[in-house]
Amino acid sequence: MEPKIVALTGAGISAESGIPTFRGKDGLWKRFKPEELATPEAFFRNPKLVWEWYDYRRQLIAKAEPNEGHRILARMEREFPNFYLITQNVDGLHQRAGSRKVIELHGNIWKVRCTECGKEDYDYRVPLPEIPPRCDACGGLLRPGVVWFGESLPPDALMKAEKLARDADVFLVVGTSGVVYPAAELPYIAKEFGATVIEVNPEQTPISRIADIRVPKKASEGLREVYEFLRERYGSSGQG
Repeated sequence: MEPKIVALTGAGISAESGIPTFRGKDGLWKRFKPEELATPEAFFRNPKLVWEWYDYRRQLIAKAEPNEGHRILARMEREFPNFYLITQNVDGLHQRAGSRKVIELHGNIWKVRCTECGKEDYDYRVPLPEIPPRCDACGGLLRPGVVWFGESLPPDALMKAEKLARDADVFLVVGTSGVVYPAAELPYIAKEFGATVIEVNPEQTPISRIADIRVPKKASEGLREVYEFLRERYGSSGQG
């Protein structure tokens, strides 16, 4: 029977593509903490400021390319029919690398949602021609299609992620701090239901103590090892 392999990724995998984590090193934005900008309250208080920050982030992400870690995960999806990817990242780099079975727990920075009529769409323009952008259907204020501090995760995405964790034979945790809930709970669910938990992270995290296999390397190097391990353990269909 084909193994059910699930990967959970965090900021560590995108850091290798040159995407900063926006915690204090970014010129104009070092005066702000993400917690002060990525909230509904900040947005309705000053939508122009919040959109300037997101426009800046979108421009950085647009210049970035998927790295080997992203590409290895896309290859795993091609080779293992029951492979699924859950990500806390909003940059869309997994999809650009070729991953298709992706659950985005925290939304997508390229998605915009109208605060008036609720219309959602993707907008890949950088820089945005108008800040803050407006809905082309009703003229309402658009917001980034991401989950902000204080907001709930999309229920469908969370429900699917929890089911995948329960059903997994192997659960990979790649480049995530293991402190942002409810995503951080997924490895524990997988472990409780009998999965082999593999962590790829140069740093120790709360997940480290429950990991069956720990690979203390950056995402791309660690995933190369994990990929070879999975091929040896389960074989591969040879696709891709």
